[in-house]
Amino acid sequence: MREIRSTAKNLRALLAGAKFAIDYYQREYRWRTKQVAELIEDLVEKFRNDYQPDDPRSAVENYGHYFLGSIIISDRDGHKFIIDGQQRLTTLTLLLIYIYLQLEDDQQKTQLADLIFSVKFGRRSFNLNVDERAACMEALFTGNPFEETDQPESVVNILQRYRDVNELFPAELADSVLPYFADWLIENVHLVEITAYSDADAYTIF
Repeated sequence: MREIRSTAKNLRALLAGAKFAIDYYQREYRWRTKQVAELIEDLVEKFRNDYQPDDPRSAVENYGHYFLGSIIISDRDGHKFIIDGQQRLTTLTLLLIYIYLQLEDDQQKTQLADLIFSVKFGRRSFNLNVDERAACMEALFTGNPFEETDQPESVVNILQRYRDVNELFPAELADSVLPYFADWLIENVHLVEITAYSDADAYTIF
């Protein structure tokens, strides 16, 4: 087995300017409403444990941290392929898109946008880089409708789970509280990125 690297990263460090590909046989996004609800409930509960209405935003730095487990990456000549963890990363991306569209602070929106996509030659490329999802993700990010008829299973599930995020995200975290939650989500929520440098090693870990 070759070198294996394990690094704890917050969402900002994990996703900022990153590009993750997903192998064809790993591409189905299968989470259902139950898993999305559990993720949102866990995140919101942990945030609520520390948030106080009179806190300045800078206080978020001292809020508790939350560990979301590990993801396994196969690094192929500098290109990252997700072996395990795409369900969580896809759902977190949907949550980031939802929060982005609700925020009013342009500076904070720009910060979140960097975790969702990058732009090259005027073309938006999402950080979870799967061709069949690109049009769907573009529609969600721009708030435009997208017809799910005859779409692949993952695309249909992404659209449905985004609707779940919209319905399940607590109303009390909207408006003035949302910037606090957004800061906490990207700075205080962590995953361990386990990187192998061969598919064989990555799947051995998996």
